[in-house]
Amino acid sequence: MTAAGSTPPPPGSGAIPPLAGGLAGPTAIEPLLGTVLAALRAGAARRDGPLPRGGPEQVAAELAGLLDPGRLLPDRGDPDALRLLTEALAATAADPADPACAAHLHVPPLAVAAAADLAVSMLNPSLDSWDQAPGGSALEPAVLRTLAELVGLPEPGSTGGVFTTGGTESNLMALLLARDAAPPEEFAAGRLTVHCSSAAHFSVARAAAILGLGPDAVVPVDTLPDGRLDPRLLDWGLADTRGAGRTPVCVVATAGTTDLGVIDPLPAMAIVAHRHGVRLHVDAAYGGGALFSRRLAPLLDGIGKADTVSLDLHKLGWQPVAAGVLLTRTAALLDPLEQRVAYLNPQDDEDAGYTSLLGRSLRTTRRTDAFKVAVTLRAVGRDGLGAMVDRCHRLARYAAARIAAEPRLELTAAPVLTTVLFRYLPTLRTDAPDQVNAALRRRLLAAGDAVVGRTTVGDRTGSLRLKLTLLNPHTTEADLDRLLGLVLAAGAAEDAAPARDQENHS
Repeated sequence: MTAAGSTPPPPGSGAIPPLAGGLAGPTAIEPLLGTVLAALRAGAARRDGPLPRGGPEQVAAELAGLLDPGRLLPDRGDPDALRLLTEALAATAADPADPACAAHLHVPPLAVAAAADLAVSMLNPSLDSWDQAPGGSALEPAVLRTLAELVGLPEPGSTGGVFTTGGTESNLMALLLARDAAPPEEFAAGRLTVHCSSAAHFSVARAAAILGLGPDAVVPVDTLPDGRLDPRLLDWGLADTRGAGRTPVCVVATAGTTDLGVIDPLPAMAIVAHRHGVRLHVDAAYGGGALFSRRLAPLLDGIGKADTVSLDLHKLGWQPVAAGVLLTRTAALLDPLEQRVAYLNPQDDEDAGYTSLLGRSLRTTRRTDAFKVAVTLRAVGRDGLGAMVDRCHRLARYAAARIAAEPRLELTAAPVLTTVLFRYLPTLRTDAPDQVNAALRRRLLAAGDAVVGRTTVGDRTGSLRLKLTLLNPHTTEADLDRLLGLVLAAGAAEDAAPARDQENHS
């Protein structure tokens, strides 16, 4: 091992390279951090915008030389690999810190969270046994208790939970726990059902398929005009399902749909679910971050009545991916995941206080993602995070107002959280609004000017919508004005394209 304070051998020299951990780790990584930071700056300067210009072909060409198999795994290491590949990654990245990168639930992470994540990467703790992560094994439950209190679960000290890769894994786990609490013969007969809004995240249906619940296990419930699940229809649907000889095992409420940010009526759904004896899972992967805001938190009133809750702190929590969370009302709800493995968590070690977190996750090897969250919560505080949420919400309202005031744009609905749906209204190609909107988005991508999202509302002609997902609290109103100006210019160019073609042919 390289001694502390000595100069590590350069990569590619043939010597065994230094490690990131131990007393010598910080010394070894310090010059590499300088290389990474300089390469990130150089790559961002080359990109000079929210994403690289030229589209997929140009990105592939940019990376081709670096990723050729002979260069990617040479016989002798390349001492310049870290700089070259980091600069190329930055040059070909979509940068969520750019105000014109506003398509997805993809945040620019807080600097303090990214720095904390580096510490975890260097120490490399794994949460599958106490002796691989002594501090991490104590830290994750403490962070989960803090989040359970924020959510309003009645007794945070007796709740359970685990950090996950995100809402998809959290939803899978919630349905797994609900399935395993049902009578085995009902599962074997294919009679279990899951009830959720027709606007619920696609991961609910995917989870049901993975869990073997059958192709028609997910029962969609129609929404009210504002996009929220109709609790009366849920009530009737649960009764009808039982009347048909099937067994509902879970109701999934969505607190923040991906497109409109709509939050289902949580108190009413809790009443219905509990009256029917069915578990309530709240998918708050997007909307859960609103709990940091004292102004917006009332939107999630009733979430504390859930049996399980999904949160994604790599959305409205500004964490590096991944920082998903599944909270359970009681620790006992996680019992179906319990595993006893001789080499990880033997019973006598557990009895002696060496508690393992192995039985709380679908994964074995698992990094301490709770650390960056712990650092952020303590460093920024609820008021700081709440101010960030409020700022992004105000930006969404501003963008919506500007869209509503622009004759060539049409606002779909007032924003609930931080997403804004709208479309460009062509004046020439009025019979092809979807094609114009899809093409204008690709025009912006190819030029490297902006990353604007797209989705659909319904299945009719004219259903395609553009989407702004505003998660950068440093974005200004002037930035949004420029972004909408880019949308208008790209829309006008696409609208006029056929007319120009006809003129050229006449």
